[in-house]
Amino acid sequence: MFAWYLTGSVAILTDAFESIVNVIAGLIGVYSLYVSAKPRDQDHPYGHGKAEFLSAAVEGALIAIAGFIIIYEAINNLIHPHSIKKLDYGIILVAITGLINYFAGAVCIRTGKRNNSLALISTGKHLQTDTWSTLGIVVGLILILITDLVWLDSIVAIGFSVFIIFTGYKILRSSIAGIMDEADTELLEKMVAMLNANRRENWVDLHNLRIIKYGGTIHLDCHLTVPWYLNVHEAHKEIDAVSELVKKEYGESVELFVHSDGCLDFSCKICTKTDCQVRQHPFEKKIEWTMENISTNRKHQV
Repeated sequence: MFAWYLTGSVAILTDAFESIVNVIAGLIGVYSLYVSAKPRDQDHPYGHGKAEFLSAAVEGALIAIAGFIIIYEAINNLIHPHSIKKLDYGIILVAITGLINYFAGAVCIRTGKRNNSLALISTGKHLQTDTWSTLGIVVGLILILITDLVWLDSIVAIGFSVFIIFTGYKILRSSIAGIMDEADTELLEKMVAMLNANRRENWVDLHNLRIIKYGGTIHLDCHLTVPWYLNVHEAHKEIDAVSELVKKEYGESVELFVHSDGCLDFSCKICTKTDCQVRQHPFEKKIEWTMENISTNRKHQV
């Protein structure tokens, strides 16, 4: 804001607005982290993690609104132009804030990934996005300084306002996906690859896999088909093996609910168990688990 006061540049005002939004969104994010960290209770049996999605939604909306306000100011400046002064000081100040944003964003993203926190990750990405937009604004300001074409100030501001609005849309889109329990394709793909790579012979089939995220907690449930003759304790050992594998990969923030099914006659054709004494049909084909077939509610068949 001080750089804008010195120069009168609408492009710098773009960055100033972004910084104000960052502060407001950061305060909302801090409160959402406080709420999401509360233990589950009778009213919220799955915890309070959804508060992070609401925080990200507010942040995305604020960013988009800031972008539209800046476009309005830039167009107004094109219609009623005014002189720009002390651009050299403005460039230095804006460049310094850009560097601070980048390193602050890196810390947020690293901490957010470690704790599966959407609020921290979205804030971190927003801060780093600010750095690139700031770099573009600095380049534009240098061009204005060299060419003395004042109208370029409004063009630069409009260009980066569109970029800011798109950033807000992406954050808003991801938060709505979390609120609506939309399938996380990237997480599912990693999960399926991990399960395929560590598959045990008693895991005849896996289906109806579903993942729901509540802030930093991942709730996962699935149906695991095991040989029908395993007793309750033996079947539970196979479930424990799945649970240990998932928690090793994703940490203790995962809640796993596995329903065990006994294999049926048609399961023999896809079962790789070599020492089965009750096999009814010869093995024909190993079904490779994929994101599509592992999510269905049907047991796999050849």
